[in-house]
Amino acid sequence: MCRPLLRIFLFVLLSLPMVERADAAPASATNPIHLPPLKAGRARPLIAIAADNAGTETTDLILPYGVLKEANIADVVIVSTHEGAVSLMPALTINPDMTMATFDTAHPGGADIVIVPALHDSSNATVIGWVREQSGKGAAVVAICEGAWIAARAGILDHRAATTHWYALDEITRRFPETHWIRNQRYVFDRNVMTTVGVSASIPASVALVEAIAGHAEAKAVAARIGIDSWTIAHETAPFHLTMGRMWAAGRNALAFWEHETLSIPVANGFDEIALALTADAWSRTYRSQAIAATGGGPIQSRHQLVLVPDRSAAKVSPQLQLPQAPSAKALDHALAGIAGRYGKTTADLVALQLEYARN
Repeated sequence: MCRPLLRIFLFVLLSLPMVERADAAPASATNPIHLPPLKAGRARPLIAIAADNAGTETTDLILPYGVLKEANIADVVIVSTHEGAVSLMPALTINPDMTMATFDTAHPGGADIVIVPALHDSSNATVIGWVREQSGKGAAVVAICEGAWIAARAGILDHRAATTHWYALDEITRRFPETHWIRNQRYVFDRNVMTTVGVSASIPASVALVEAIAGHAEAKAVAARIGIDSWTIAHETAPFHLTMGRMWAAGRNALAFWEHETLSIPVANGFDEIALALTADAWSRTYRSQAIAATGGGPIQSRHQLVLVPDRSAAKVSPQLQLPQAPSAKALDHALAGIAGRYGKTTADLVALQLEYARN
């Protein structure tokens, strides 16, 4: 999930009371996305992806970036709270394109679309204020996974329907009762604000944005290139829940520190940012392994100009993981199969649970 699973383990051990469940709602066939008109003087949308330098969820940020860049139907920039590299969680480090202050100076009218990933600090006042301002300037806001906390705290989910990661639904319902929290729907669009379920929803939600911007044919072409068949809202929340078996697996892996290992992923200029994000994210959620990127030098660029900052210790780390020679989105299935082979099916299922991903 978007926050460390060990939190859940301790949560259950301490027997804290559960808050009431969010309202259930059946998934319909579609949830049409109607984006606002482009700001004056623009030929195509300007999309800003918000990032907190101190901690931003890996796939929540990189997957929308990769999908939208692949479609090439918008200008996409990563904007950070301050200068310097952005630490992603649970893996990787990247360089942003600019700070929020620089973006505001360059684009006083604001973005057309703002994407908000889950952040390590979901109470970050800088990001909350910036998202609120962008929404006030007419930008559509897309909150990926627990990015919903930022949107809710910015006040832009009041009296709207929304969703988020399965684990956060109960707590966020209690904290923000003015929002109608939805289950069993992969993403929800309500009056210029889009929210999604867990981490794995970032790809279909991003393809849905492509469709809203450029039409169904373009979305279908992008989906085929990255390796997904569908980007509908269809989703079942019920399978994603805590069990004693899952809690035991999390605790066992976390506490068996003598079995922990660091795994490097060799990458070079032109690497597939979607495949890397899915691979590094999944392998860093086992509570037995941490994935790092090995570049053999300084910062390098992905095939869509994402700047990756290598881990300094990567050259000394083995064994190595390999990115699959397959469409980008297939990297998650490949990683889960590798995790099952190395650590067992229970650990692979634990990773899929955190990502809110229904394994094939």
